[in-house]
Amino acid sequence: MDMGGSMAMPPPAPVKKARYMHMTFFWGKNTEVLFTLWPGTRGGMYALAILFMFALAVLLEFRGYRVLEARLARRRAPRAAAALRTAVHAVRVGVAYLIMLALMSFNGGVFLAIVAGHAAGFLAFRAGLCGGGPAPPLEEDRKNDPVCC
Repeated sequence: MDMGGSMAMPPPAPVKKARYMHMTFFWGKNTEVLFTLWPGTRGGMYALAILFMFALAVLLEFRGYRVLEARLARRRAPRAAAALRTAVHAVRVGVAYLIMLALMSFNGGVFLAIVAGHAAGFLAFRAGLCGGGPAPPLEEDRKNDPVCC
């Protein structure tokens, strides 16, 4: 201990770089989508992020393809079918939340990719491009539909 009255100064705290988060839509490849520093400032990674968000939106529409779900449920015992539908629903909710978080980057390209992915998925799976037209509603949907019988 120094008796001369001078006290040692603690080292300065590290300075964190302030980051700006957009609160309105903007255009450009320098953004962060879902993870810190991804895609960053690289154009190739931005293109990958756009393709990834497009694919997630298509996947979400595929999950809404009720004919597939009805076929899977018919081939299984009731408990197994319920467990399968619950697992698929959990995946759908997780993907929907990831899409919502990506939209919160407020990047115009990400927004357009997600909208295009939803449109392409709807065209492919719900409008009849990849199958026999709109899927018939499941029995429980008919029970909860106020317009139906």
